Amino acid sequence: MTVDDRLPLVLVADDDADIRALVAFRLRKSGYDVLEAGNGSEALRLAKERRPALAVLDWMMPGLTGVEVVEHLRADPATAQVPVLLLTARVQEADVARGLEAGADGYLKKPFSPKELSERVGEALASGRRRAA
Repeated sequence: MTVDDRLPLVLVADDDADIRALVAFRLRKSGYDVLEAGNGSEALRLAKERRPALAVLDWMMPGLTGVEVVEHLRADPATAQVPVLLLTARVQEADVARGLEAGADGYLKKPFSPKELSERVGEALASGRRRAA
């Protein structure tokens, strides 16, 4: 719970409805309010409208990729400080480097454990956004 007794809002974006539902379910069970998007363009729109405490983005989505969403978030002063975790099967070292260079704060590799997801989200929210805008 936050100081004002509202649950932290987490944006979950994945074009795979089953994975999105699993992530959202786990995060709700862990005490977060969850906002869902089925593609990158919708995720960016929701992030700008609702300003979530954190975003969990799939890399490969239609509209905009998760990496492109991160780049747009970082370019906008209103969303530049939102922590972002990329959730993806792209596990090559170059892919991880590309995601982090775009401004992602962390990387969750698919398949992931629900426990790891909850822990990483909690860590990212606790440490806050470390990068300068």
